[in-house]
Amino acid sequence: MTAASPRAAARAGLAGLLLAALALSTLALTATAAPSVAPAPAVSRHVLGNGMRLLVREEASAGVVAVSLQVSGGTRLESPDTAGITHFLHRAMLRGAGRRTGEQLAEAAERLGGSVDASGDVDHAEVRGAALSRHWEALLSLVADVALRPALAPEDVERERRLILGQIQTRLDTPFPLALDTLLGELYGPHPYARPAAGRRESVSALGREALAAHHRALYRADRVVLAVSGRVERDRVRRAAERLFGDLPAGGVAPVPVPTRPETSHGRRVVARQGHQAQVFVGFLGPAVHEADYAAVKVLAAGLGGGMAGRLFVELREREGLAYSVGVLNPTRAGPSPIVAYMGTAPDNAERAEAGMLRELARVRSDGLTAEELERARAYVLGGLAMDRRTNARHAWYLAFFEGLGVGWDFPERYARAVQRLTLADVGRAAERYLQSPTTVVLAPR
Repeated sequence: MTAASPRAAARAGLAGLLLAALALSTLALTATAAPSVAPAPAVSRHVLGNGMRLLVREEASAGVVAVSLQVSGGTRLESPDTAGITHFLHRAMLRGAGRRTGEQLAEAAERLGGSVDASGDVDHAEVRGAALSRHWEALLSLVADVALRPALAPEDVERERRLILGQIQTRLDTPFPLALDTLLGELYGPHPYARPAAGRRESVSALGREALAAHHRALYRADRVVLAVSGRVERDRVRRAAERLFGDLPAGGVAPVPVPTRPETSHGRRVVARQGHQAQVFVGFLGPAVHEADYAAVKVLAAGLGGGMAGRLFVELREREGLAYSVGVLNPTRAGPSPIVAYMGTAPDNAERAEAGMLRELARVRSDGLTAEELERARAYVLGGLAMDRRTNARHAWYLAFFEGLGVGWDFPERYARAVQRLTLADVGRAAERYLQSPTTVVLAPR
């Protein structure tokens, strides 16, 4: 090797010095320009004098405030004769409360720069609202009126009944929800989770104003209610306002309707003939409740199978075999046993092959588990979805109230995210082996 000339060496040395200086200046600029990481918004928990729980998330940068008032009880506390009463009640509550009609409630919320809404679900019911931050106290007052002082005028009850009956009929006429409701009926048997939150035609048709009012009195007890507020607010001011607005809420509740601890699943196969251009294939299992140790593992398992376009069912059954128009996995959060539902829409001529392929892939993941690549993708999918779903104050308020109401604590999502990070292939494999047994199948086939 020949030695470098003095001039070349000088040029190389100068270039090295310039590069070093550039690197140091870049580091200095980066250190100077790097934004400081803002602390996470503070969440405070208060128990009011009557036992009602209050959660306040102080987000100083937000221009909008959101309120979620949730009451424990929904489909799981209903009987066949009262199926849908919680949802019916909360939709009727919006038609008039306090001294306002339904139209006046909507106009009052719009003057605050927001809206107020209400609905019933499987494990809870909710009265929710959003408004400009400076109107947070007026918004809270509106929510209190809807929740505590519904008019339930007979004519409004009848109007809402007609709407809900129409929605129930639409659900019966639409292939996907019909197939899902049929599968849940097979999975849960007489358990209340078998019934849609909107109820059945027979029960909704028979429910009167007195039944709705009695259900409201039974539900709205302080120990069942969680109020969450997220936005540019001060916790002490919110606490004082909540004491004033909700302090008269009766403390203590009535004994809830007993709920079977374990559903009676058919573990069979059912074919339903309906008019349509697609066949629907649904395969279901019973998974863990939110408080059980396998909750995080089953969420990641469901994402590995049906989360997005990289899920195994999408790759194998749609991309490679061309069998599916749509395919995925549903695994909603429940206070009791949650459903794990793999679904597929396919051409009628492909229904038999599609069903066989889905059962094959479910059996394969039960015996072999996910691959390391599938686990990491599913983990990222779950964590990304959790972060994306909590981008607004409305969703933050909902999360706080929902998990506090389920009994696992308002901070459950953070603990859940840490559990997802810790999962191993063995953890997910054990969950697949435990829960993906004895499938229950529903095929919706066009006549």
